[in-house]
Amino acid sequence: MVLNNIEQLLEKYENGETSLKEEQQLKDYFSQETVAPHLEMYKPIFCYFLVNHQEQFTKHVPLKTKKVFNYKWLSVAAVTVLMVGFYLNNEIKEKKEIALAEQQLKESLALVSRHFNKGVSQINYLETLEVAGKQVAYLDEMNDPLGRIFKNN
Repeated sequence: MVLNNIEQLLEKYENGETSLKEEQQLKDYFSQETVAPHLEMYKPIFCYFLVNHQEQFTKHVPLKTKKVFNYKWLSVAAVTVLMVGFYLNNEIKEKKEIALAEQQLKESLALVSRHFNKGVSQINYLETLEVAGKQVAYLDEMNDPLGRIFKNN
């Protein structure tokens, strides 16, 4: 009867339906010296479970709580920051230089414009002299009526 019970427990064990008590019964049965000959193949499995259950890990495992900082990436980041800084600094300097050049150009053009306006005002005076000269020439023609007649022919 015990053998029938063990065979039923083995069938349940193979199907994964046994409880912990039933598995303990199987381990107890297969740890005995005498086991039914047709069940001898199960003995190494359950003996392994008994031996494995008694084993303990005794080796010391150090826990690494300290993280290792990778300084290679720190140097890469520092070089990147420096390069970006130099680039932006050059861009700012170039913009300041361009703004300064524009300001100097405006001042130079304003100076040229002032001097040009002075010259234009002097030319306006010459135009009045030219108009007066034309009027004097017309008066000369009025004094010489014969010259006017012969000139038109």
